[in-house]
Amino acid sequence: MTSTALSTVSPQLISTGIEGLDVVLQGGLAAHHLYVVDGNPGAGKTTLALQYLLEGRRLGQKGLFVTLSETERELHLVASSHGWNLDGIEICELAPPEESLQPDSQYTMFHPSEVELHETMKRVLDQVKATNPERVVFDSLSEMRMLAREALRYRRQIMALKQFFTGRHCTVLLLDDLSVSEVDMQVQSLAHGVIRLEQLSPEFGGDRRRLRVIKTRGRGFSGGYHDFIIQAGGLQVFPRLIAAEHRTPFERGQIQSGIPAMDKLLGGGLDRGNSALIMGPAGSGKSTIAAQFAAAEAERGHKAAVFVFDEACQTLVNRTQSMGIPMDRLFQEEKVIVQQIDPAELAPGQFAHLVRQTVEQDGARLVVIDSLNGYLNAMPEERFLTLQLHELLTYLGNQGVTTILVVAQHGLLGTSMQAPVDTSYIADTVILLRFFEAGGAVHKSIATVKRRGGAHETTIRELNFGPRGIHVGEPLRKFHGVLSGIPAFLNSEPPALTGSLAGK
Repeated sequence: MTSTALSTVSPQLISTGIEGLDVVLQGGLAAHHLYVVDGNPGAGKTTLALQYLLEGRRLGQKGLFVTLSETERELHLVASSHGWNLDGIEICELAPPEESLQPDSQYTMFHPSEVELHETMKRVLDQVKATNPERVVFDSLSEMRMLAREALRYRRQIMALKQFFTGRHCTVLLLDDLSVSEVDMQVQSLAHGVIRLEQLSPEFGGDRRRLRVIKTRGRGFSGGYHDFIIQAGGLQVFPRLIAAEHRTPFERGQIQSGIPAMDKLLGGGLDRGNSALIMGPAGSGKSTIAAQFAAAEAERGHKAAVFVFDEACQTLVNRTQSMGIPMDRLFQEEKVIVQQIDPAELAPGQFAHLVRQTVEQDGARLVVIDSLNGYLNAMPEERFLTLQLHELLTYLGNQGVTTILVVAQHGLLGTSMQAPVDTSYIADTVILLRFFEAGGAVHKSIATVKRRGGAHETTIRELNFGPRGIHVGEPLRKFHGVLSGIPAFLNSEPPALTGSLAGK
């Protein structure tokens, strides 16, 4: 069950110590219940469990870590790698005693599993009674499963543990390794909630991690997969963006580029809260036009954010500076945020989180994604790009943020240029850039082919870039077939062009 209010009784909720996970759980874990956290080795179960206990320590709650699979020294090593200390947290290491390894201590009358399971559970219960903790971690169920050997004995032991801990008002995390092919449905049916951690290994780049809440009894949660990373300091979870949950009233209007001819081409400018797609071949000026809008918005006192996938931040700043766009000054004054993104090391949910931060914490009113080609490479499964992009654009629109998407098309001349993904139907405004040949020189053109918010100019204009900035020329009325790359002249004499390549 997901995203639904199911009970009129509000249970006491406790934090997991991971902000993003608490958001996914819609407030945290219901207290005094038993939960399963499962995943493959290396998925992050132990780190999550330690954060859970450390949060309890911060709140003055006693914590107990019962470990069958790791030594106490190994737990301290994990904690120190994140800059933590485990002072105040009881650690009960249930490694077999050294005497049990001697030949004289071999079992003769009972099956070893019966003796070992009984002794192990007795030590656990005695430790809980002695420390009286409010938060308990049991690592791991796979060891108990091997000790029990039989499914019936294992299930009865889990049921007994559940009743014991519930009666003592403990909130328990049972860690389970998915090192076997079959998921243990027995323990999942007994648990109050189940959280699954997954680790994916793409063919290139770092590992990708994601989690999913499989169930929580009597409470809603945010379903589906949520990306997370493990870094110094622990797990950081990026809840899946649901645009409908984020709406902020804003004043409608338009934002201008600061270039009158370009704004006229767009029907007055870009509509606030809408998205614009700038499409064209490599080198046609897409990034420069996007930077011009960002700089103009910043000069008007509204912060802008530029997420760069395809070049270094300093390269963007230097290039735009050479064209008269004061990006360096605006960057130094923190009016424009320029952030370089490495798609090979970034999860899609992490990128959406970065965008949300710039909007909600930094107050950005214009966001540039340069380019969508790089954003596509950040997707481990490309078929979901359009869906995730639509959700991100809807969120930004609900916040009154204008979004500019840059898309590089394959090819240089002609009308058959292809984009890596068809997103033109998602964008509210589409700006098309093209190269064309005339008079033995290569020129650039610009046209608006779509504006959902109202009328726009339908002409094709010449586009030039120079030290004084961007220049949008007069409509190319005496040319036919400009978008094909090889236009025809309507008169015997071709009109004079204003571009730097026009033979001046």
